[in-house]
Amino acid sequence: MTSTARLTLLDGFGLDCDRESTEVPKTLQRLLAFLGLHRQATRSLAVGALWPDSDEQKAFGRLRTALWRLHQLGVPIVSAQGETLRLHDWVRVDVDDLVDTARFVSARTASAGIMAIRDGGMRELLPGWYDDWVLIERERLRQLYLHTVETLAAEDLLAHRYTDALEAALAALRVEPLRESPHRLLMEIHLAEGNYSEALNTYHSYRLLLLRELDVSPSPGMRRLLGETSRIAG
Repeated sequence: MTSTARLTLLDGFGLDCDRESTEVPKTLQRLLAFLGLHRQATRSLAVGALWPDSDEQKAFGRLRTALWRLHQLGVPIVSAQGETLRLHDWVRVDVDDLVDTARFVSARTASAGIMAIRDGGMRELLPGWYDDWVLIERERLRQLYLHTVETLAAEDLLAHRYTDALEAALAALRVEPLRESPHRLLMEIHLAEGNYSEALNTYHSYRLLLLRELDVSPSPGMRRLLGETSRIAG
């Protein structure tokens, strides 16, 4: 019996059982990925998400076939009891690790998980998959990553860890260059270090970026920060 299993969904699908890679056919990957993201689901929810264009009878038939084929792999990953499908408790999912780290980021310890979120960059959920349920979860994880690294930047700024604060703010910018909050954090970090010219450059570079890409201006809050910067620098 498998004692440990790890389901990888970030940067591509993978399944390791007892630290050995397990080959999973593409048709079964979608069911495992769906349960990996939801941990458990009813049969009706699963067939509606995985085979939305099939009639109900055919979709339930496909689900039964997928469950049978999973059983043939000889890897006890999915439990099917009545209407409920779920991953067995010994299956770890890398997405869960990311979410758990983000939840505890406000406790702010220099844990490996937190450092990996900040320094390792954002990992994409199932790249190349375009199912609606994947796109929704992909955006959820993107937003979670952005809010996590911005929280790290703000906490590092308050603790005068300016290098770490810069790294975290820049990590957010690499994911979403048009997002205002990391630009504002960069200005605040530069101000805290007394680098007024860099704070002004950050604002004007962002203003030009917004004008070129969206034909809009920075928010009133960021313009107020510019005014404060200009007064201090003057």
